[in-house]
Amino acid sequence: MEYRHILFDVSDEIGTITLNRPEARNALSLEMREDLDHVLADIRDRAGDDIKAVIITGAGGAFCAGGDVKAMGNRKARAPEGRRQMQSSHNRVFNLMNLELPVISLVDGAAAGAGANIALAADFVFMTPKSFIMQAFARIGLVPDWGGFYILPRLIGLQKAKELVYTGRRVYAEEAVDMGLAYKVVEKETAMADARRFASKLCKGPTAAIGLAKNILNQSHNQDHRTLLELEAMAQTISRDSDFHKEAVRRFAAKETPLYDWESMED
Repeated sequence: MEYRHILFDVSDEIGTITLNRPEARNALSLEMREDLDHVLADIRDRAGDDIKAVIITGAGGAFCAGGDVKAMGNRKARAPEGRRQMQSSHNRVFNLMNLELPVISLVDGAAAGAGANIALAADFVFMTPKSFIMQAFARIGLVPDWGGFYILPRLIGLQKAKELVYTGRRVYAEEAVDMGLAYKVVEKETAMADARRFASKLCKGPTAAIGLAKNILNQSHNQDHRTLLELEAMAQTISRDSDFHKEAVRRFAAKETPLYDWESMED
């Protein structure tokens, strides 16, 4: 389908979502929200077929400025309608976070407010040196949305999450990695190539098994030990029946080149 405020491309088994409102630092318009709903559904349906990893980024030197603050001054929706609108965003970020594929966010420039939490919903966050993540909500008298209350404490702990929420300060790339918000700092000039190289290595892995592992890891803070063991048993039984597992075991027994060996792949 044709998208209005995002770009979507699939090549070499990598799906790339580009938030595309550069004149507004990729702030979340209604059209962009609807585009995200459609593209996430499309990726979910194609997962493991022609899409085995996803990169989400922004156009024009920004990741996403979050909500459109200028438009907030014209908001006429009463609280019940506003709550319903927020609930639709919850579904959106839940669907992004729980795609059963590796997801990489590539942050160049600002990832602020809801934009920060879209970036943090990925499995791996790559940042260019001058980019920053900011829980900007307190600056305009709001609380985190788009999953921030769930994501932040799990990534960096309760005390640091409170600091970022209360202060609304910018966290630049190096600090974000040190804090556990981001995975890696990449140079601006090679950022997309670096993200694609990382994604392409993941594409060579057992997509179904990675998806099952991701599903369970995302629940690991919410479930008791017994439940996680049951989920483990279910996922392992499914994985053992896969063609990937059978071929990997055959190669191991025959002392052939491993089917998936991260260290041996070229960076």
